[in-house]
Amino acid sequence: MPGSAPTEIPDSPSLDARGDTLREIEDRVLWLSTSIIHHANRIRPNTTGLKVGGHQASCASMVSIMTSLWFEQLTADDRVSVKPHASPVLHAINYLLGELGPQYLTTLREFGGLQSYPSRAKDPDPVDYSTGSVGIGATAPIWGAIARRYVDEQVGPAGKGRQYSLVGDAELDEGAVWEAILDSSVSDLGEIVWIVDLNRQSLDRVVPNIAAGRLEAMFAAAGWQVITVKFGALLEQLFERPGGDALRARILTMPNPEYQRLLRCAADELRSRLPGEATDSDGIAALIADLDDDTLLRAVRNLGGHDLDALRAAYARIDDTRPTVILAYTIKGRGLPTQGHPQNHSSLLTVEQYQQLAADHGIDPAQPWVAFDPAGHAGQLCAATARRLRRPPVQPCLPPDVPLDTGRTPSGTATTQAALGRVLLDLSRQAPDAAKRVVTVSPDVSSTTNLAGWLNKVGVWSPNERRNWFDDDPETIMHWREKPSGQHMELGIAETNLVGLIGELGATWSRWGQPLFPIGVVYDPFVERALEPWSYGIYAGGQSILVGTPSGVSLAAEGGAHQSIKTPSIGLEQPGCISYEPAFVIDVEWSLLSCIARLGRADGTSSYLRLSTRPVDQTLAAVPEDPAARERRRRQVIAGGYMLRRAHRPDVTLVGMGAVITETLQTADRLAKQNIAADVICVTSPGLLFEALRARRGLTEASSWILEQLFPADRAAPMVTVLDGHPHTLAFLAGINNVAAAALGVSRFGQAGSLEDVYRYHGIDTDSIVRAALDLTEQA
Repeated sequence: MPGSAPTEIPDSPSLDARGDTLREIEDRVLWLSTSIIHHANRIRPNTTGLKVGGHQASCASMVSIMTSLWFEQLTADDRVSVKPHASPVLHAINYLLGELGPQYLTTLREFGGLQSYPSRAKDPDPVDYSTGSVGIGATAPIWGAIARRYVDEQVGPAGKGRQYSLVGDAELDEGAVWEAILDSSVSDLGEIVWIVDLNRQSLDRVVPNIAAGRLEAMFAAAGWQVITVKFGALLEQLFERPGGDALRARILTMPNPEYQRLLRCAADELRSRLPGEATDSDGIAALIADLDDDTLLRAVRNLGGHDLDALRAAYARIDDTRPTVILAYTIKGRGLPTQGHPQNHSSLLTVEQYQQLAADHGIDPAQPWVAFDPAGHAGQLCAATARRLRRPPVQPCLPPDVPLDTGRTPSGTATTQAALGRVLLDLSRQAPDAAKRVVTVSPDVSSTTNLAGWLNKVGVWSPNERRNWFDDDPETIMHWREKPSGQHMELGIAETNLVGLIGELGATWSRWGQPLFPIGVVYDPFVERALEPWSYGIYAGGQSILVGTPSGVSLAAEGGAHQSIKTPSIGLEQPGCISYEPAFVIDVEWSLLSCIARLGRADGTSSYLRLSTRPVDQTLAAVPEDPAARERRRRQVIAGGYMLRRAHRPDVTLVGMGAVITETLQTADRLAKQNIAADVICVTSPGLLFEALRARRGLTEASSWILEQLFPADRAAPMVTVLDGHPHTLAFLAGINNVAAAALGVSRFGQAGSLEDVYRYHGIDTDSIVRAALDLTEQA
């Protein structure tokens, strides 16, 4: 009744000793994560004056969820992808578990210190998944789950743990998230658990239209179990009182920005604003009038994502037969002076606010890195949790040997794209142990990228065997046999999913000590669509091979939309990756086998192959018959290029790459008729040649011997470079000996038409190369 004594209601209906201990740990995690960021920005010397940054509010919204998860739920077999901006929470927990030394707590975003976002490769403490690029870290556990199952069924034991993903609600705006959720391969992955930090804020504002109901429906439609954790025990108790139904309805229906504004109100203002103007506002006003100020303020902040009992109940409901998403209502900045403010995303506590927070937590701000007394309840729980989560060190096994050369010398006319499947089949015959580690992945383009023969031999991977209803159809060329022993994985048409999967398949050597050889195949124009998540996978330690095929304007009939232009320079620019664009089938074999041999090891690297549907006469490769000369050619192919034709005294050097090697050789023949001698260089990897050039100048540790064999100074001559891609890819070669040069290639959107017409349009036909060579030789 109004005017009666205020009613005290506890945060939880049953606070036992364990609950008190968890709350003590929760408070310490909040303090430590806040202090890690505070020290980096307010205490550590900053000679440049540039912003260091950090996300104290984003950390605070995750503290309860992560405390409950780590200290009650996780097992050693589980893996967790942590929301990027909550990395200080992870470091705080690892510190309390003894997995991170105190000397690192002052190094957030410092060179060699704690990374801005969780990093498997660079952080000094345990990190299961590198995150930071929106949407990629969120979906990584999905592909990690498939990779674990594949290893467990094909190679050896890899555990049975859950794969958790801690996701910010604004991250659900990223399309890659829904591409992964909707893929048909995901709905059976019961080990997947997403916990969405539903704080309703993004970087700049309170998001007005984040509606849990819509998210619930979208996840449910994809076959996921949906658990919503809206309110904590205090609010649930209030809802049982007279006026409680009205209060529940009021909170659920008010706009997100209005609710966030209530979090910034003092008690008097809250009593005025909370009832609103609905017909049942009097009931709400009467209900909250019976509460003292402290209880009222705690009530409006009592959301389920900060209630340890509510979270525990949600975890207990997880159905391990299908993916689960837990939508946990939270407050951004909960427990900090900035809680609920629409611009708190990157805001920092002032020195005064930090000192007050220290006083509230009973900590000396001059001694912030306080650990628990090992004899106390919190210290004992930390020690017990550390023992429970400790994993034995991963003992990687070396991948099987991969042959250097199958001994085949191709003849006739063939394409580099067709060579892909042929090399894999040869590998399965000559090195079955190595071939058993190969797993190919494609987004519904297996037949059009010449993987049909390989797929027919090894089958399609599936957790359960499924009947092939077309196995008795004589007109069926590609046999779709799905079984646990299959070595090909087919996803929907979403390149982001494909590179996410091959990245996780390529990380099994470091996660479970079992190397795989993942090869993803996409149409080359869509490599650009997949490049950012693939690059992030490489950063996270995933070693894989990406094959882009068909490529370039050589795919003339498909028109400009399917003609890649910029992709040849990827190998020049992508760290942790070697790229090849072979001209001949034998070059595909040698380069692909070399790329496979680089996978699944601590010093390994990823690779990108750009293949073509352009038929090429294989006799033009002039593969040496002498075994030593053949091996010399192979080493040159792997190193970046080889001399295809050698003039007695060159007047011009013609450098071709990939599909246009035919026109390059035709140019040499036509110039010879005009008494102009040409060396012809076939480049297989511009990236490796660029690294060799940098090594010659003392900038890297790479070898530079290939430059002496391809471009010796005593044979320097004006140079024409040509490729089916942007001309800048090879333009740097002229700088090796500082010669005059013409760089030919594709720098405009493509056109549909015959190969001859399209090459002529872009100036990469034989006539154009001849003219460029004549211009240079006349100038000389």
